[in-house]
Amino acid sequence: MTYEVAVRAEATLGEGPTWDPATGRLIWIDILGSRIHSYDPSSCRRATRTTDQHIGAVKPRANGGLVLNLRDGVAVLDPDEIPDGSFRWLHHDPVPGRRANDAAVAPDGSLWAGTMRYDEAPGGGTLSRITGDGAIVSVLDDVAVSNGTGWSPDGRLMYYIDSPTRRVDVFDHEGGSVTNRRPFAEIEAGAGFPDGLTVDADGCVWVALWDGGAVRRYTPAGDLDRVITLPTPRITACTFGGPDLTDLYITTARVGLEAPHPVAGSLLVVPGAGKGLAQPPFAG
Repeated sequence: MTYEVAVRAEATLGEGPTWDPATGRLIWIDILGSRIHSYDPSSCRRATRTTDQHIGAVKPRANGGLVLNLRDGVAVLDPDEIPDGSFRWLHHDPVPGRRANDAAVAPDGSLWAGTMRYDEAPGGGTLSRITGDGAIVSVLDDVAVSNGTGWSPDGRLMYYIDSPTRRVDVFDHEGGSVTNRRPFAEIEAGAGFPDGLTVDADGCVWVALWDGGAVRRYTPAGDLDRVITLPTPRITACTFGGPDLTDLYITTARVGLEAPHPVAGSLLVVPGAGKGLAQPPFAG
């Protein structure tokens, strides 16, 4: 499979690609640059907004606007506030030395938001479930780098990555709760660390490899069956987008690279890579 550059950029830590079907745009972020990017593939129009703190994820809301996983908690942008970036807190929980990281919306519309310490200390991160009215439940409270989260097509399985473990784990999921955590796939030493993930319509799990320069696809049985090799090592996340959800969008990072490849920090796309699942908006 051949990649293309959808948006040439120099994001410090590009992350969190999300297709917004309501607007026909791909939304993605630069965590350390505190920026929200959007890209319309039909017109090639781009837009950038800056937040006043580091941002781990951004997702569309059912009522319009965006939900943000920010350094100090989870906030919402109402539709009329998007141009100037003014947000209001849904859950405010600042912890010194900790920031937001990846997040995902579950089939029931709840936000599963991850955190991590800036120094990536073991046990310093969390995974929490936030409902549309702001109620929050701790799901995991002993992780290092909370990263990719996604659900099987029937919603009965949840996949999850704590990057330093070099594993993709799977849980049984029912009614907003998860049980029976077990390994789904392991990334061998020297192949990088698992970062973001997405699940396709066939139930296959696509995993971005930080310091691995690739995206891998695993079957529902956990077997590796496809590898997309990319020219820059710090691949952070992936998602399906486009009108038919067949194009795989991939975010990349420049942070920590002494001689970044020209596409490092850009938004990449592999046209016709597969068939994605429509992602629900946040119910708030």
